[in-house]
Amino acid sequence: MTSPSPSEARISIIGAGPGGLTCARILQRHGLAVTVHDRDAGPDARDQGGTLDLHADNGQIALREAGLLDEFFELARPEGQEMRRLNTAGAITSHQIPAPDELFKPEIDRGRLRDLVLGSLHPGTVRWGHGLDHVGGPAHGPRLLHFTDGTTTETDLVIGADGAFSRVRRALSPAVPRYTGISFLEAWFSDVEARHPDIAELVGQGGAHAADGERGMFAQRNGDDHIRVYLVQRLPADWITAGGLAPQDTAGIRARLLEHYALWSPRMKQLITDNDGPYVDRPILALPVPHTWGHAPTATLLGDAAHLMPPLGVGVNLAMLDASDLALSLANAATVGDAVRAYEKTMLPRSAETARALEGGAEHLLTTDFPDPGDDDPRP
Repeated sequence: MTSPSPSEARISIIGAGPGGLTCARILQRHGLAVTVHDRDAGPDARDQGGTLDLHADNGQIALREAGLLDEFFELARPEGQEMRRLNTAGAITSHQIPAPDELFKPEIDRGRLRDLVLGSLHPGTVRWGHGLDHVGGPAHGPRLLHFTDGTTTETDLVIGADGAFSRVRRALSPAVPRYTGISFLEAWFSDVEARHPDIAELVGQGGAHAADGERGMFAQRNGDDHIRVYLVQRLPADWITAGGLAPQDTAGIRARLLEHYALWSPRMKQLITDNDGPYVDRPILALPVPHTWGHAPTATLLGDAAHLMPPLGVGVNLAMLDASDLALSLANAATVGDAVRAYEKTMLPRSAETARALEGGAEHLLTTDFPDPGDDDPRP
């Protein structure tokens, strides 16, 4: 099959996260037709996660290409760039306070960012409740997308923006995410100024990190008076069930955590004991480094589907930069195949370099000599 021109191609994006939606938005700005498929029943089907810092040298570049940078700054929280390093007693040992006009990496809640980009798309662009089962068809095309509801769609280009467990990746690569040995346990705190004032004061307006060499905590202020805390430990991936606990056994897990953090101060233990609702288990996974695949003119990947890395402040930023590069390649290439090749020529070396730099990086969240907040900004 001859690769079609992008203006005549059927382009399908799998995944309505920030990366997939940004790609769709930029494609539409350049007059290219695109459909986004997502397994969620709708945009509000589940919690979208915590806060993100969008960097001027990647995420903000993508938003500028999407024509949404001004709207982003209206929604973002520049004060969220504040970073504190704490000791296990809760005392501040290092403190970065952003300048009043600092906009290098302002914070925005993931859900608010997604709503911003989603609202900019043509009506009907996203097909909700349309989970991909697998990609069929030959590598030279056309591809046949098989969905979990039994329907199929023929496409000239399928873009995998479907995250860590990407179904599109299977059409290009046998790689699967591997457990890094580091586990995050997420805790939520709501209405913090009224209900959790001590925690609000401890965390400040941005993020706060503490560690003792074996375990750590990372807390981040979200919008709407919320704080999320990630308890970071070096444990087997199945540590909860292997210990005879169920994921819903909040009291049992809390008791186990208090054993693990027994030497930490009562002030810091509030981040373990006072959370609203259950914990969320988040074992940290990563793809092999480097992760590459042979060129196919009908399929490619972006974001975590292409280069899942430890959550150290680059994931969404790289996904959105990938999205921008891919969309611009499609807008400027003679054929879809040429566009995919040009995109991967830029994206694969960039992601490999970043992944090598971050390989094993989740271990840093356990160390007492974690880099200064200005040098590295962990963002689960």
